Amino acid sequence: MTRLLRARDMAARTTRILRAVLAGSALLAASSCSGGALAQNTPLSSGQSFVEGSFSSTYFSPGSRPAAPAVKSTLLTGQRFSLAADRGTVVVLNFWGSWCAPCRQEAPALAALARYFPQNQVRFVGVDIRDSVSSAEAFQHTFNVGYSSLNDPRDEVALAFQGSVPPAGIPTTLLIDRTGHIAARVVGGVSYSGLRALIAKVLAERP
Repeated sequence: MTRLLRARDMAARTTRILRAVLAGSALLAASSCSGGALAQNTPLSSGQSFVEGSFSSTYFSPGSRPAAPAVKSTLLTGQRFSLAADRGTVVVLNFWGSWCAPCRQEAPALAALARYFPQNQVRFVGVDIRDSVSSAEAFQHTFNVGYSSLNDPRDEVALAFQGSVPPAGIPTTLLIDRTGHIAARVVGGVSYSGLRALIAKVLAERP
């Protein structure tokens, strides 16, 4: 009888653990889309992190920021792009896909912020992940996205950041300072007020 009760207690504990794991997985899936090479990346442990709503943000203090890789790629328009050419401006690099629900939710905020900040001070660039050009263009038209995006169907741009601050899911937004160093990372959908505050903080820094 004692053995039977112990077995039942163990089964009940196992069920509770499984439910907690499944609930945590569901919460993560709701806040971001992940898969492929991006899902294998892990966040850096340094920096100051906080969570607000459905996203997490990390700000890296000047002097302890990793350099952004020398990304060279092709825009959806077919034009060539070099990240190093944007030195002297703050770059907002947003990893997204038209197939990703949180990306659709954050798109209006990103589009509005790109119009809010002067283009000679802040440049917004998207990185379209595992997508077709036609789907990406339809997404940009739907959400009135006025800035350009890189065509990255094989995650090559995302993988270039593995040695610095890698994306940890889709969407992820990296904030690159005027010297070409990564100042912040937002994992999950951004908010207008949260990202605007981060950009303003980096803009206020002396190069």
